[in-house]
Amino acid sequence: MPTDLQMIIRLLLTLVLSGLIGLERQVHRRDAGLRTHILVALGSCLIMLTSLYVFDIYKDQVALDPVRIAAGVVTGIGFLGAGTIIRESDGVRGLTTAASLWVVAGIGLAVGVGFNKIAIYTTILVLIVLHFLRYVEAPLSKEGKHGL
Repeated sequence: MPTDLQMIIRLLLTLVLSGLIGLERQVHRRDAGLRTHILVALGSCLIMLTSLYVFDIYKDQVALDPVRIAAGVVTGIGFLGAGTIIRESDGVRGLTTAASLWVVAGIGLAVGVGFNKIAIYTTILVLIVLHFLRYVEAPLSKEGKHGL
């Protein structure tokens, strides 16, 4: 079981990592920005920490699976992500933001269980995808529209 200090450090790391992704979304004026991404990830981290704590307390009394609570996060985040997706006449908006909310939930779960390095690497990869692939995607999207 992590100590109180370790749990606080995990929550702070979650805040920083999800804040970086949320900041990228905020800068690009997406509906789910800085605060939303931080709250999703912090909630996920807290749920994972709680799951570990409950498992540790009751492991000798009842058959528990600490992953079950985390699985609920994945299900719940689907509903939140669905709220960011908007169908318009020329296509669909919000899919990338929904995906970024889903991945910050995963980052929160990873940090909550102590997979800090993987959470950091994932954050870096997400930022690369969100920021740099935008420049690769834009010309491809224009080509596709002209080719129709």
